[in-house]
Amino acid sequence: MLNKKEIISIIIITIIIAISISLLDTRKFIITSLSIFVVLMINILAKKIMSFYLDSEIEIKIWEIERFGFKPHHHFKKPLPAGALFPILSKIFLFPIKNFVWMASLVFDVKPKVYRTAKRHGLYSFSEMTEEHIGYIAAAGIAANLFFSIIGYLLGFPTFARLNIYYSFFNIIPISDLDGNKIFFGNKVVWFFLTTVIFFGLLLIIFTI
Repeated sequence: MLNKKEIISIIIITIIIAISISLLDTRKFIITSLSIFVVLMINILAKKIMSFYLDSEIEIKIWEIERFGFKPHHHFKKPLPAGALFPILSKIFLFPIKNFVWMASLVFDVKPKVYRTAKRHGLYSFSEMTEEHIGYIAAAGIAANLFFSIIGYLLGFPTFARLNIYYSFFNIIPISDLDGNKIFFGNKVVWFFLTTVIFFGLLLIIFTI
């Protein structure tokens, strides 16, 4: 289900986010790393399952920014590894806020499985992925994180619950190639619903966890 490149990307991002949160506190780093890894895998596996259901496959990669500004020719000479840089930079600027570092570091590419869609729906009738399909895949990951945030809270794992909410919060932002952008342009109703749930989740964290 995960190829070598995807596994390496997940491990790199897990380590970067964990270091940004724990600040090299060894014991906290180990616990945080495990929690972050589980949070990422929940999100990724939910997307993989949804993409399979939609007769497609996705590949996870570290978020990169290739262009800046609004003009088509404004490109970086090399893609900016935003997924690796933003957690560290956010910790520098948001240092006083507990565990609140940028966590939207992984994105995905999607492609349809033509041989399966042709069999199920007729040749060429469903061979291209629409923005709505891609939005549903992205939404599945965030919905899974929100669900497991509730489970973590009920089972007495507040840090795990908090990290799931934070991960959902950063990923729902509709910019660049993040999940929020895919969901927003795929189905605005779903985006507003998930954003509202995440907002109330953040309030719950602030006042109770």
